[in-house]
Amino acid sequence: MRISIDWRAAIYAGVAAGILASMAQIILWWAFGHALSGMLFRDARLAAAVIMGRAVLPPHTAFGWQVMAIATLIHFELSILYGLGLAVFIARCGLLLALLAGVAYGLALFFINMYGFTSLFPWFAAARDWITLVTHAVFGISVAGVYKILSAH
Repeated sequence: MRISIDWRAAIYAGVAAGILASMAQIILWWAFGHALSGMLFRDARLAAAVIMGRAVLPPHTAFGWQVMAIATLIHFELSILYGLGLAVFIARCGLLLALLAGVAYGLALFFINMYGFTSLFPWFAAARDWITLVTHAVFGISVAGVYKILSAH
């Protein structure tokens, strides 16, 4: 039996989930008393360092357009890639199973991103916390939910 994947829905779901997960992370930082600009700029620098090198890593706290642009590009490229990956697994699932798979997928991504990628980019260890874990779960469930909504025929 051939699986029919709606690639356009998967791309949109990845972008939407990238936005929703970022919003969830910002809300959690705010709710638990973290300095929003400091956390946002830290994470942007962690991501941008993948391309720009270690020179952009914290403790810099100033806003940098180039850093933010590269971090945003990386964030959404990965969101789309991860959205496409989840779509392959949930294309034939019902909504509830897709949402559960999305949470599991997001949690798996947390461990891949925060523990696997740190062998190449050790600075990501600074972002290993429960807020980042929850944010990855929000990403996964968001990809699944948006994909199922958009791909419904």
